[in-house]
Amino acid sequence: MNLNQIPKIKYTDSNNFFLLAGPCAIESEEMALRIAEKIIKITDALKIPFIFKGSFKKANRSRIDSFTGIGDEKALKILRKVSETFDVPTVTDIHEISDATKAAEYVDVLQIPAFLVRQTDLVVAAAKTGKVVNLKKGQFMSPSAMKHAVQKVKDSGNDKAWITDRGTMFGYQDMIVDFRGIPEMRAFAPVVLDVTHSLQQPNQNSGVTGGRPEMIETIARAGIVNNVDGLFIETHFDPKNAKSDGANMLDLAHLEKLLSNLVAIRKVVNLL
Repeated sequence: MNLNQIPKIKYTDSNNFFLLAGPCAIESEEMALRIAEKIIKITDALKIPFIFKGSFKKANRSRIDSFTGIGDEKALKILRKVSETFDVPTVTDIHEISDATKAAEYVDVLQIPAFLVRQTDLVVAAAKTGKVVNLKKGQFMSPSAMKHAVQKVKDSGNDKAWITDRGTMFGYQDMIVDFRGIPEMRAFAPVVLDVTHSLQQPNQNSGVTGGRPEMIETIARAGIVNNVDGLFIETHFDPKNAKSDGANMLDLAHLEKLLSNLVAIRKVVNLL
């Protein structure tokens, strides 16, 4: 895997996992900069390659009155501000074909949501921007099926594809990570483990997704032991009042301890 294909990324020779982290959605410039500054302080100390994550809009809400964003261009400009202020790359998810070229003007990695990863036109549009394309494995898909999504990116003239596992549906209201899928998918592309979304509890009667954030370190440790290339963690300084996915986000106050533990585990794994 060549992380050097991403502008501004640091510590690519550290033998660490890389990290995609940030809030679920961009709520304001102040919150984005505050979260980014804290994460960067930690990842610089631990020499973790870091990409700041924030959704410029949330199109897959359960209820029509759920928060979807502060405005596309406004949020994308905030992502650019984060990148320019802290000299870090950024990633955001896209939902429509027209989003691909629009978002590519502002960020370094385009993410295809799990619900949309089989949408050929969307995947191709992302690939044709020349950006890294992060393909989230559908909750309804087997690990082996992701080779076809990766091939769509390659057939579009782009060799920069990642796969992110964000869990598999386990009944109607729970998710589970099948760690057997990590080595299987690594044969197709670098693999990221989405720790926080893997702990979602969807389809709640309230129309607001639940979660089990107390299990974040358990899932993350298992991912590192099983040689994931990167981790995806949504984090916020006030998860209870976050406007999207607060139920499964990591409190930013716990991030330093978590990442320190994971780096220690990674060092042991690298010796094996």
